[in-house]
Amino acid sequence: MNTRIVTIVVIALLFAGCVSQPQRAEVPTYWVASKNFDQRRPNFVIIHHTGSDTIEQAIRTLTDPVREVSAHYLVGRDGIIYQLVDERARAWHAGKSQWGSDTDLNSSSLGIELDNNGREPFSDAQITALIALLDDIKRRYDIPTSNFLGHSDIAPERKIDPSRYFPWKRLSERGFGLWCDSSPVELPSSFDTAEALQALGYDVSNTEAAIRAFKFHFAGDDSSSQLDDDERRLLYCLLRRKENLQKAE
Repeated sequence: MNTRIVTIVVIALLFAGCVSQPQRAEVPTYWVASKNFDQRRPNFVIIHHTGSDTIEQAIRTLTDPVREVSAHYLVGRDGIIYQLVDERARAWHAGKSQWGSDTDLNSSSLGIELDNNGREPFSDAQITALIALLDDIKRRYDIPTSNFLGHSDIAPERKIDPSRYFPWKRLSERGFGLWCDSSPVELPSSFDTAEALQALGYDVSNTEAAIRAFKFHFAGDDSSSQLDDDERRLLYCLLRRKENLQKAE
């Protein structure tokens, strides 16, 4: 063994005693630890409801290897927060999804499940705990305000969670997600609904599904795949809000 290889092996052995074993390639390599790295950082938070009637059912589902579904956190109706997956790891909560140009939200987001069957209001204790968790996550990762989303936003053809009972306005008041109250602004003559939805982040390959997801989030009603004038003004207001936040953050 030549001197260079011996030196590399010695360095590797020294570091082996003070760090956990790294994920390694399956071909022969020499491990030489560098301090020039940091952890992958999530850029989105995706909020879900479990669809379960009890926390026990939710935990069984989210930890069952056969189901192949998970989230980083689960918030109970009583406000107790369970962590299921290390934040540095990729949980399986988003599935086939897209927001803007990101088509792998599982890799770029943290997933939070709320113990709720989808047919009931969210408890105050649960939302209070969620806000505390979001505040901690946003502070540590500096996640943009507009990147707190619902599962239905990133998968509009497949998902409708969190349900219409979810208090998006309350969250936006704390800096988690966009919101606009009714806006009297006039639309520019060049305003295009599909382009505005896409600029907001929605996948518009199915424009009707994107419109329904938008209305579900901001109006709690997805009964129509058309936007009326007030809803188009709301979309424009949200788009301007996002643009202003991006300049400020």
